[in-house]
Amino acid sequence: MAFDGTDVHAGDELDPLTVSLTRESVVRYSGASTDFNPIHYSDRKATELGLDGVLVHGMWTMGTALRVVTDWCENPDRVASYSLRFTKPIFVPDTDEGVQVQFSGSVKSVEDGLATVVLDARAADQKVLGMVQVGVRLD
Repeated sequence: MAFDGTDVHAGDELDPLTVSLTRESVVRYSGASTDFNPIHYSDRKATELGLDGVLVHGMWTMGTALRVVTDWCENPDRVASYSLRFTKPIFVPDTDEGVQVQFSGSVKSVEDGLATVVLDARAADQKVLGMVQVGVRLD
């Protein structure tokens, strides 16, 4: 069913998204983003800096969270604004399973042709993004 902005209401839940993230995924993202900071692939370098291990790029988390909205509204051009805070890093263990990251969202309000969507992002049962709000044009 095609997206219908006239049928969007406060409280509407967006389809959740769960993504498996492995070290291979992180290395591939490093290449695509040209961000080769060793904290994204080397446990040794990450722990030398006081981290618990390799972590995924914040921009990966931010971009993947937004997929919940763009999948829902079916057009990334509808996104008018996007803001968030990074609250916890996502550490990616060197295992075949990696880590599961869960994203969900709901419509907080609808006003003047704009829906405000709030998102939640969690890894290992910990909130990894905070104060996430997305403005979505409905017309």
